[in-house]
This record gives sequence, C-alpha cells and structure tokens, in this order.
Amino acid sequence: MRRFLIFLLLVTCVFQLRASDDKTVNHDSEESFDPTDLIMHHISDSHVWHVVSWGEGEHQKHIEIPLPIILFEEGKLHLFLYSRFDHDTNIAESKGSYFLYYHGKIYNTDSSGKIEIDPEGHIINSKPIDFSLTRNVWSMWISVVLIIWIFLSVAKKYNGELVKPRGIQSLFEPIILFVKEDIVDMQIGKEKGAKYAPYLLTVFFFIWVNNLIGLVPFFPGGSNFTGNISVTLVLALTTFFITNLNGSKSYWKHTLTAPGVPFFVKVLLVPVEVIGLFTKPFALMIRLLANITAGHIIILSLISLIFILKTVYISPVSILLTMVMFMLELLVAVLQAYIFTLLSALFIGMAVTDEEH
Repeated sequence: MRRFLIFLLLVTCVFQLRASDDKTVNHDSEESFDPTDLIMHHISDSHVWHVVSWGEGEHQKHIEIPLPIILFEEGKLHLFLYSRFDHDTNIAESKGSYFLYYHGKIYNTDSSGKIEIDPEGHIINSKPIDFSLTRNVWSMWISVVLIIWIFLSVAKKYNGELVKPRGIQSLFEPIILFVKEDIVDMQIGKEKGAKYAPYLLTVFFFIWVNNLIGLVPFFPGGSNFTGNISVTLVLALTTFFITNLNGSKSYWKHTLTAPGVPFFVKVLLVPVEVIGLFTKPFALMIRLLANITAGHIIILSLISLIFILKTVYISPVSILLTMVMFMLELLVAVLQAYIFTLLSALFIGMAVTDEEH
C-alpha cells in the first residue's frame, strides 16, 4: 500500500508538470519548455487552485477552483472570483475599475490592459490594496482545522488517569510529550516552560502539518506555504516578541551593559549583543524558508529532466531520485519543525532565565 501511494504521488506530480497552465508553458513546441518558469509557477502563491488538466495546446482543459479576490481601491471594496479575469487578456472589471493580473500580482489598469514600464523595466502601474484569499491562505486554514482536530481528539481521550493511549492519542501523545519534555522543559525549565508550551507546541505542529501538506502534489495539497517568506517572517517575529517582551532584568542587563568585562570590550560586545537580538529571528526565518523551498525545487527539477532531455529512458532515473527526495522531504518536514521549535525554546529560555541560573 505504501509503495502504491508513493507511485501515485509521483505519477500525479509528472502529470501536473506535463499539463501545467499553458500561460506558463507552451506545449505546442517541445523546444519552448522552460523548467525555471514552470518551477517558479509551482512554488509561488496563486489566486486559483489547480485540480487537474488534460489535453494538449488549444485543446487543453483545466479543472480549477477560482479563489476570492478582495481589493480595496479609491474607497471601493472589490469582491469577486479569480475567474472574472479574462483568460486571454487577464483583465477584470469591477465597479467601473479595471484590474490586470500579471505574474501573480494585480495592478490598476484601463480597459485595454495598459502596462506602464520605467526605463529599468519595472512596472509602475499602481496597485490596489490586496486582501485576496490565495492558495496559501486556504492551505493555512486547512492546516489549522487539522491541528485543532488533532488537539481536541487527543484531549478528549485524556481523562487524567494513567491509561494506555488509544487511537489517535497513541500516535500524537508521544510527540506532544517529546516537545513538552525534551524541548520546552529542557530549554526553559519545567516551571517557566509551562507558560510557553502552548505556543511552542502550536508552532511545531503548525510547521510540520503545513510541510506535509506541501508535499502532496495534488489538490488540496501542493502549496509552498512554509516556503513563503511572509509566513516564516511572521513566525520568526512571533518568537522575537515573545522572547524580548518576557526577557528578565538580568537578560537585558547582560545584553545592554555586559557586566564583568573591561570597558574596551563592552564597546565591541554590546553592539554585537544588540545585533544578535535581530539576527536570531532572521536566521529562523531564512532557515525554514530556504530548506522547504529547496526541497520543492529539487523535486520539480528532477521530474523536469524527463522533458529537458526529451527521452523516456531518463524517466526511471528521474523517478527513482524523486522517490529518494520525497523520503528525505518527509524527514525534512518534521526536522525543520523540530529545529524551529528547539531554537525558539532556546532563545526564550536564555531570555527568561534568572541571573543566578
């Protein structure tokens, strides 16, 4: 059964690459295949959720779920589905205003779809304020529902007595205890760790579940949620604020005054410590972003070898390497959740520790 599921994932991934949106890849000519555009199309966020495609060229058909577009422009709220954008011109009209969908972004335009470009080649059309519910947003809500279901199911089966775990409890209770005892308690301490355990447990499962959803190459998976810099930035900033808002007096004393060292050393040490306040969350942000995005790019690149070399004989090697990468990505999915949680707990523990400890 496991081998069949892996095979199904790989076949679906190949099929989706072959039947990608013709706005990104033109299949009328094999010479036009560009893996860079295709990969960027798949790892970027989108206002439409692709389900399946079939056919070639002009006869290509798609089943897609258009997502809500929510724009605020000149005091007007525009609410419509992505499907309102014309397939050929990528222009949508709403309440007398025209919007152009261009390379994943929405610009103000006129009825002809005019694009203004500066001498450096940058688009200078104004943009409306965009509150659209993209694929990453919906993927996030799916993960939130799954996490709430997991926590509530485990809590419901726990009645305070030492009984043998059953069902879903037997799967997730050891993981919850591992995060609580081996990460939170070890890095922060049992007494103070109880205050931060809910956040650290939530961030561990939030990253892990979204990483796993991103590895599913068919609907409703396939989103590169934790490979989005906006997501990793918010997670890192949350750890940053929790760490520094709860910092003890001794933490700030050692950071800002560096007691016990000569003055000429303080001149160098204090700026380094202050800069370290910001480099720590920056490292959290980049580490998660880079590892998750790199995994998606490698898998798509390996599959693309079949179409780059234009021979079926490379497919066994390509699929074998892709299977290996899928297995590694399953490990990376939980490993990155563990590392982010561990470092967050470490930073919090360093901030809340009393001076005598």
